[in-house]
Amino acid sequence: MNWVKRTKTAAWGLFAWLSFTLSVLFSLLVVLIVPSAERRQKLVTWAAKMVFVLPRIDVQVRGMDNLPTDNCIIVANHASYLDGPLLKGYLPWRFNFVIKGEMRDFAPAHFLLRRSGSKFVERTDIKGSTRDARQIVKAALDGESLGFFPEGTFRKEPGVGRFRPGAFVAAIKGDMPVVPISIGGSRYMLPAGRFLPWNGPLTIDILPAIAPGDPDFETSRGLAEAARQRILAVLGEPDLLVNEDESAAPG
Repeated sequence: MNWVKRTKTAAWGLFAWLSFTLSVLFSLLVVLIVPSAERRQKLVTWAAKMVFVLPRIDVQVRGMDNLPTDNCIIVANHASYLDGPLLKGYLPWRFNFVIKGEMRDFAPAHFLLRRSGSKFVERTDIKGSTRDARQIVKAALDGESLGFFPEGTFRKEPGVGRFRPGAFVAAIKGDMPVVPISIGGSRYMLPAGRFLPWNGPLTIDILPAIAPGDPDFETSRGLAEAARQRILAVLGEPDLLVNEDESAAPG
């Protein structure tokens, strides 16, 4: 019986990858031939949603009313490669996501992401990081709605780590509310180190915005920690900074 279950699981995982591949190919065609940036973003958003609709993945979105109608910055925990397509597909098309600069090394992915509105931030080269940070702040000042995964990467083990300051500096300089978002289930579906996804429910909890004027808006560090704690409160995963602080404490 186990082999039957494993075969079904593998078959579903392959179909999920096929859905992703079809979505990418459609998106590449869109960014190649559609001249309007707004139209491109709307079509790529639809294609990203199809990644989850075609294999009939149960995605629940809660708190959509918490998204401001004006421009804002969203920040989410990061647990899997699924997180980017998930938010791209289920949030309004106007959000442009900030991607790690290493994606520039993969020409097709870079072209697709750039033409669909994504921004890039260099994480290793200081000069490049400073340049990218200025461009992101400028985008915020220009009123773009931006999406960040401020942990910068994800791990196999559950938990939420430290938030990098870039999203929160941009929010303060752009005087834009920060909307924390909790993503649940993606680590189970496709954790680090696994190729085939497992089927399971996914949740997107859009939490109340932290608005300019809130005491947490005084510093980027305070704003980052406030957003992180709101995500931890609903996610049900451990705070990795607690373990980090305990290991750093003198014996």
